[in-house]
Amino acid sequence: MQFRLPVPLMRRLRASLLVVALAALVTPIAASPAAQAATGTSICTATGTLPINNGEYTLQANEWNSSAAQCVTATGGTAWSLTTANFNLATNGAPATYPSLYKGCHWGACTTGSGLPIQISQLGSATSSWSTVQPASGAYDVAYDLWINSTPTTTGQPDGTEIMIWLNSRGGVQPFGSQTGTSTAAGHSWNVWTGQQTSWKIISYVLQGGGTSFANLDVKSLISDAVSRGSVNPAHYLIDAEAGFEVWQGGQGLGTNSFSFTAATAGSGGGGDTTPPSAPANLTVTGTTSNSASLAWSAATDNVGVTGYDVYRGGTQVGTTSGTSYTDAGLSASTAYTYTVKAFDAAGNLSAASGSATATTQAASGGGGGGGCSAVLAVTNQWTPGFTDTVTVTNNGSSATHGWTVKWTWPNGQQETSSWNAAVTQSGSAVTATNLSYNGAIAAGGTTTFGVQGTWTGTNGTPTLRCAAS
Repeated sequence: MQFRLPVPLMRRLRASLLVVALAALVTPIAASPAAQAATGTSICTATGTLPINNGEYTLQANEWNSSAAQCVTATGGTAWSLTTANFNLATNGAPATYPSLYKGCHWGACTTGSGLPIQISQLGSATSSWSTVQPASGAYDVAYDLWINSTPTTTGQPDGTEIMIWLNSRGGVQPFGSQTGTSTAAGHSWNVWTGQQTSWKIISYVLQGGGTSFANLDVKSLISDAVSRGSVNPAHYLIDAEAGFEVWQGGQGLGTNSFSFTAATAGSGGGGDTTPPSAPANLTVTGTTSNSASLAWSAATDNVGVTGYDVYRGGTQVGTTSGTSYTDAGLSASTAYTYTVKAFDAAGNLSAASGSATATTQAASGGGGGGGCSAVLAVTNQWTPGFTDTVTVTNNGSSATHGWTVKWTWPNGQQETSSWNAAVTQSGSAVTATNLSYNGAIAAGGTTTFGVQGTWTGTNGTPTLRCAAS
């Protein structure tokens, strides 16, 4: 959806309301494709995700502007439905939620083998088929959300263009901006709306008459139309394609029977990019707790561009990230684990494995624990003079937590400037982070994450974290 704030990992804005909301990319690292979601698996947390259809897509709950109950249920293949929802927000403001599927790199969380990113000038085809279930009541839209960025990857707000494709809507809801024209792209009649956010453009195509099922929709034709209107820079990159439902009122029963999205470069059927990236170098263990290990490595290189990295534990893929660090959680105490990393590019070419690194987790009583939980911090992005960190909190107990608190002291005078998924305060160099209303409960052995953004000078050292659970 199209209403995101230009702050890493913070999300959407609608109409004239400046609504600051926390992202649905909750999990900054995509789950392993091997972790195929089973039929009937539900997400009932605001920011939960599931890999579906053998990891080809990620299903995200993405309830970012409401605390009402919501459950999203995967029902096999690419089918899913909104099984719990009864929202009641005014339709002249931001929607409550945008449960959706995505393919590509979504705020740094990448699906494997998506074919994205692709530079717009090199986009040969982009097609999608989508069969939906749409209740007769409520206020919602049925919409794609395509993100265009100036560079092949980003872990924050894309800075190019957001293209929304509204296939239907109910309850009088409207896109961001104002109607500025019409189009017959992709063989359909559309009303075209445009608007400008602080750091990115928005263009929306609203299908006249609407519909519920579409086969082989020519998405590239719509992207080309946006280029011709000056809304998309052809030097920018398509990095992410989403499809779901923005809901203001009601919502229960909305669903997808089947979905597909494919994109390819011009001439990819023959003579396309077949050169794999170089192997990542300097894989090191940057920290451990009793049940997690943090890794970092040097960036790989590629003739076109590296899209992301697959992380392997003992030869089994355990995660994917667009950055050069990763935290593997849910491990056993006092146990050695061996890791390697491979880089991949937009064409799906996979590099050779990096050199291996072995991490030995700490004893159960150590590693930032001692209070029923443990926490580990990983630097997910760093520039001069800023950084973003992701903290993984793990419940070490035998029953669910009711709440948690993580404390640390910055070793080099870093200053926290913003946070997400936690209430974070800083006094001098001492920092305290506590859970929010929706993520205080962590199942036994389970994890949750939160993030901080800040500034540094000289050295951005990693602190030792202390965690207590109630």
